[in-house]
Amino acid sequence: MRVLFANPPWWAGRRGPRLYAGVRAGSRWPFTQPVRSEPDRFRFGDYLPVPFFMGYAASYVRRATGAEVALRDSIARRESEARFYAHLREVLYDVVFIESATPSYEVDRRVIREIHRIRPETRIAVTGPITATRAEQILAEEPVHACIRGEYEKGAVRVLEGATGIVDHELLTEDEMNRAPFPEFDPACATHYWDSNPRGQVAPQAQVFSSRGCPYKCIFCVWPATMTGNDPDGSGRRTVRHYSAEYMEAFLREIVERYGFRCIYFDDDTFNLGDRHVLAMCEVMERIGLPWSAMCRADTIRLDTWARMREAGCFGVKLGFESGNQWVVDHIVQKRLDLERAREVVHELKRLGMTVHGTFTYGLPGETREQMADTRRYIASLPLDSYQESGTAEIEGTPLHRLRAEGHLPRYDGARLSEDYEPLADGKEKLRRMIGIAERAR
Repeated sequence: MRVLFANPPWWAGRRGPRLYAGVRAGSRWPFTQPVRSEPDRFRFGDYLPVPFFMGYAASYVRRATGAEVALRDSIARRESEARFYAHLREVLYDVVFIESATPSYEVDRRVIREIHRIRPETRIAVTGPITATRAEQILAEEPVHACIRGEYEKGAVRVLEGATGIVDHELLTEDEMNRAPFPEFDPACATHYWDSNPRGQVAPQAQVFSSRGCPYKCIFCVWPATMTGNDPDGSGRRTVRHYSAEYMEAFLREIVERYGFRCIYFDDDTFNLGDRHVLAMCEVMERIGLPWSAMCRADTIRLDTWARMREAGCFGVKLGFESGNQWVVDHIVQKRLDLERAREVVHELKRLGMTVHGTFTYGLPGETREQMADTRRYIASLPLDSYQESGTAEIEGTPLHRLRAEGHLPRYDGARLSEDYEPLADGKEKLRRMIGIAERAR
């Protein structure tokens, strides 16, 4: 049996002289961005995330079923649609898996129909956040064999064994994670992946997970609600599963030797959930001997653990703040973050010589213009090396999307749908529109 895990091309056309393309699998909030590359002409330097769940599922399926498995990341290859479809004409796959989310779905459904036209005998399975809410619709409207909810190692095996329709959440246990094979990389583009923040990255860069899941319930956050958990309204229990130090060291040694990575970025939902895990990873990274960085929270480890990270080679971190207004953080986002404590941590990280990248969002439901201005003032008060501002993306399967259906969510008592709230799924596009509206209002 031949199986393809595909991250198909997503070219979004030109806006003036600039060509836009999207990122899909591997991105928590898929979006479109201007890119340096042209179709079939890759140029390094644009943000490109590793398709984490896809890579793990590909290697898991190969071991579990003995199938001939390929992973083709057309986005990281900067492959044209013509070349992608030519490959499908050349190679007959029995099953094709595609990961999708709200921002890319209209593109993805066109791709699904074209795959079916080219290879009507091929079974197509859809995975990703889109299946949290649209599985029934997809199965009814598209030539799709199955929709898998949540992370999809076990679900993909079930599809190959004959499952059809909706394949519900079946997550790996922590023990199963640590006995699973290392994730697959598309060898044609394993060194194309790149995230320039936090500052100090060195190419080629390995983006990796050391855990899955996050216990926090930010209203817009996608993967803990849809992929590593099943909690669309933020009222359930969210769990975290860690890879062991032994697993991570063996994995990192293998990919560094195979691909020549010179830098490691831990792109967990939250890398530093507790001192114990962080200290174990510090031991690993001291032995690996490469510079590294991580996606973190400001309030989940002791100050001396930050110092240990720096000592072990961590040069920088990303910190999610979301808003500079404490009421918004507490009552709309539900991040449970003390902004003053976060400020103190940023100053400590700078004292340690680490770079800090902050992430912020605008356009939350119920957020006022003055509260957005508080965010801009808060950013100005921090010694950040870089920061990211985006519009709040509304992705299906999240509490933010559920708010639209329910009108009110008790856990998010400050979130409300006003007339000027924009329910856009592409956060970059939402921010562009908000800036345009603000400029026209002056």
